[in-house]
Amino acid sequence: MRPGLTQSPLNPLPPVLWLLALPIIVTEAAFALGRAGLIGGAEGVGLRLSAIRLAAFPPELAQRVWTLGALDLDQAYRAVSFSFVHASLTHALFVLVFTLALGNMIAQNFRPWAVVALFLGSAIGGAVVYAAVLAAAGMRPALLVGGYPAVYGLVGAFTFLLWTRLAAQNANRFRAFVLIGVLLSFQLIFGLAHGGSGPGWIAEIAGFAWGFGLSFLLVDGGLGRALAQIRRR
Repeated sequence: MRPGLTQSPLNPLPPVLWLLALPIIVTEAAFALGRAGLIGGAEGVGLRLSAIRLAAFPPELAQRVWTLGALDLDQAYRAVSFSFVHASLTHALFVLVFTLALGNMIAQNFRPWAVVALFLGSAIGGAVVYAAVLAAAGMRPALLVGGYPAVYGLVGAFTFLLWTRLAAQNANRFRAFVLIGVLLSFQLIFGLAHGGSGPGWIAEIAGFAWGFGLSFLLVDGGLGRALAQIRRR
């Protein structure tokens, strides 16, 4: 047999990506079993709604910290947990696909712990900005649920990698932002076609900004390597 024929044509995904994807997969499997009546008994059909109530991020949680200086430690987990529970199977599948696809490219330049920090940091940062904007604009509070803010953080990290590469080649750095432009345009069209997408886009754009900014610190070699690559011609 010729060398290489036994190798998989697909690159294996880093374990850290499965670590991030597994909670989503497990929860969706549980929801499916609940709908089928195999778990949860009579309440199995409503497992998704119960999980959303338990895991979603209410913007009031952060707003109470600013106005009253009181942090509800019993509910602080919601700043992370909302990223792993989704409003529908389709919602979860989109998050999974983007997490695995973008994460696989990002993991080549970030250590495993940095990938986790990037994912969760973008989720937390997106949630905090979401709460702040809703409060500042006087908008009605709405629960934040789903992994899009974290995924947009991965988009921000991918944009950072393209941005530094284009800068090193003395090329137009703004080309790196094409992906986020396409995603936002697609989301706008999709939202209009389905009667509006709600204020969740605030957290998603904030997640992108956090992912881009955190990449300066989390990329292998840190800020020094990023600046050196930008200056290199």
